[in-house]
Amino acid sequence: MIGAGLALILTLPSLAQQTDSSTAKNAVNVQDVDTAVRQAMTRFNIPGLAIAVVEKGQVVMAKGYGVRHLTTSEPVDKHTLFGIASNTKAFTSAALAMLVDEGKLNWDDKVIKHLPEFRMFDAYVSAEMAIRDLLSHRSGLGLGAGDLMIWPDTNKTTEQLIAGIANIKPSSSFRSEYAYNNLMFVVAGEVVARVSGMSWQDFVEQRMFTKLGMDDSKAGFSRISPDNRNWATGHIPMDGQLNPFFVNYLEDFRGAGAIASNVDDMSQWLLTQLNAGKTPQGQQLFSAQQQLQMWQPHIMREAKEESFTTHRQQFRGYGLGWAIEDYFGYKKLGHGGGILGMVSQVALLPERQLGVVLLSNQQAYPALTGIIDEVFEDALGLPEIDRVEVALQNYEQEKANNYATAGIKPLTTVQASLPLKHYTGTLTSDWYGDVIVKQVGGNLMIDFTHTDLLKGKLEHYSGNTFVVRWQERLLEADAYIQFNMNNFQQVVGANMEFVSPDVTDFSFDFHDLELTALPAAEAE
Repeated sequence: MIGAGLALILTLPSLAQQTDSSTAKNAVNVQDVDTAVRQAMTRFNIPGLAIAVVEKGQVVMAKGYGVRHLTTSEPVDKHTLFGIASNTKAFTSAALAMLVDEGKLNWDDKVIKHLPEFRMFDAYVSAEMAIRDLLSHRSGLGLGAGDLMIWPDTNKTTEQLIAGIANIKPSSSFRSEYAYNNLMFVVAGEVVARVSGMSWQDFVEQRMFTKLGMDDSKAGFSRISPDNRNWATGHIPMDGQLNPFFVNYLEDFRGAGAIASNVDDMSQWLLTQLNAGKTPQGQQLFSAQQQLQMWQPHIMREAKEESFTTHRQQFRGYGLGWAIEDYFGYKKLGHGGGILGMVSQVALLPERQLGVVLLSNQQAYPALTGIIDEVFEDALGLPEIDRVEVALQNYEQEKANNYATAGIKPLTTVQASLPLKHYTGTLTSDWYGDVIVKQVGGNLMIDFTHTDLLKGKLEHYSGNTFVVRWQERLLEADAYIQFNMNNFQQVVGANMEFVSPDVTDFSFDFHDLELTALPAAEAE
């Protein structure tokens, strides 16, 4: 009881705070928010967006804007489904919190207790990895390491994903550094399944969404009813145009990013978070004690100098499925989510009982940050600044800088390649699987066999190095591939790296692949 009481004290505003005169006079200005949303959509060229704002136990705003698909006139409303991507992570953490409350596991249980087959590259880490380590990006794996097993959509099973993790080399020692990693949350979702006796998807839908009143939400795009056409398509800007681009809301990401939801449903999730785990319907989804675990930093991150200027950030860290920082002296919880052509953002100020969720079908993430800053401006009585315009200026400058250095690096001397047939064959990665290079006419073609979207052509760069040009140009993920040869001019392996590291999404982790050539007989 002491622990639960402490959690309530830390997560809920005191009575004095609730009746403080400054709190009473400052509230969300819905009209200002509406103006900010419309401004952001125009300035960032966003086809459709939805927002919900909750304050002091009430939904003060839940609204859709624009269209679900650029070429249709179907409007976005508060029931329009979007992929919330990595905002799924907090649901997976909460699912585990529910199982902790039920006495079925502990945060410090070793993962191998529940998944005996789980292995990391290092035997010590395999034995010591705890449930809370899965949820806090401190596994020792690098940024996005292994994401090519799930991004873009692949045909790999959960069993294959878990087996592949054992072959991914770490980038740091265990629990020493923060590095965002999706695969650990895939594993966490499988822990939910093993402990509960039902799939992660069924657990989230049947044991969480039903209690929360999230009637439209699903734990995967394929689970949306065929009768429900009220869902958004992503849009990717390229060459001055918006291009509709459908993906299945990261269904392969499972517990790391697969949920489809809308702002009407997500408002219930925000209210539950701000009420120490008790839903608006009065059911205790998870205890305040477990929320305290999820909302305390488990690994620290370096505070950004520019973030101190914008919102007085002096610390930031990551809890269990939640990013944590200070915001003008308030504890802020939040998370972002990104899919090709679609982004989402959640932000909470528990002390002010204030929460915001934004779902968008364009990938200009800073637009959402600008809108949230506008929501908080009035609620906190901050100086009036055009925060959307500030976000736009920073975004355009950063984008200009990133694209200024994009593209292949020019060479003064270009070495000839071998005859193209020397580079053909099957390359394999211990964790991804097979990558086939074949000659078609006068071109070399590459096929990542588990990923439909990763098919492309190799253009010669210099010597034994080529540039991979993917058939789907909207991926913006061109990569160098360097073939490693033996003394007999035979390919023994290959390495890859981004052509434009400041543009390409980190989940295209080509650099983590160590491709080895299979002997011809084995490849057949």
